[in-house]
Amino acid sequence: MVGAGAIGGYLGALLAAGGEEVTFIARGANLEAIRRSGMKVTLEDGREVTGRGAAIMSMGEAGAQDIVLLTVKAHQVAAVAPEIRQLCHQRTTIVTMQNGIPWWYFYRHGGEHDGKPVHSADPDGTIGRHLDPARVVGSVVYPAANLVAPGMVHVVEGRRFSLGEPDGTTTPRIEAIAASLTKAGFKAPITRDIRGEVWLKLLGNLSFNPISALTRATLADLVQFPLTRTLCVEMMREAEAVAGRLGIKLKVSIERRMAGAEKVGAHKTSMLQDVEAGKAIELEALVGAVVELGRLTVTPTPHIDSVYACAALLAKTLAPAAPSRPARGA
Repeated sequence: MVGAGAIGGYLGALLAAGGEEVTFIARGANLEAIRRSGMKVTLEDGREVTGRGAAIMSMGEAGAQDIVLLTVKAHQVAAVAPEIRQLCHQRTTIVTMQNGIPWWYFYRHGGEHDGKPVHSADPDGTIGRHLDPARVVGSVVYPAANLVAPGMVHVVEGRRFSLGEPDGTTTPRIEAIAASLTKAGFKAPITRDIRGEVWLKLLGNLSFNPISALTRATLADLVQFPLTRTLCVEMMREAEAVAGRLGIKLKVSIERRMAGAEKVGAHKTSMLQDVEAGKAIELEALVGAVVELGRLTVTPTPHIDSVYACAALLAKTLAPAAPSRPARGA
């Protein structure tokens, strides 16, 4: 588990409790808590699960692993990418669990854009130089969870982690990963269209996250206030058009996406939580990448561009307060 925060802790604890040999890469108080008492998770129904495994700070100390679950945020991947190589043997699989457009998006994509880098996700190519995309299995993370204290995760809702090979095939490695997750109590469907699921989740992330960060509003506030509701819908329409130019047909309508968000209620998005904590925000993979792909496909994205400009300035103001050390956990 590279990243023993809310999602990494949730996954690692249940996998360990289910009999898998799990190693947590963590630091500070979180590392000490896992070493002392294991990773404790409170599930939606109130049940508590404790997963015990190795907890270390150094990937070199961990040594080669069969599967690496990469659960740090998108903007933290470049900082840990050079070290992840120490976790890999010849057949190691890396499951990427970041929100937004992944750095490997065009790997085995086919068509005119096959193999192109996504600069917003990997600005200087660090990730691409250190992580072989042939090792990658993509995942879309649906659960919501919070690291409420060192070594303690509270699950708000959800157990689904969709999995997909970049080329849409069903391979022995992805079947093995899905089986392990299912045994641990998760839902782990294998999809032939992982990019379609990436875009479906991204519709909400690219609109709700930056607008909430800029306005300090909850999800319910955003979708119930007419002006911000309209802005979210327009951003989603633009993103849907970009996705369409890349061959993606979304399976859920924007109206249903908005209705689903409204049901969540007075929830603070992850980007708003990061702003309130003075942390760097996950802007480029969620919004900047869509702007980039809009340019690539010659698709106008005026509403997304405007929100991105404002959120980018917000990100700049937060930069001095953001941790400068490489992120190895939450």
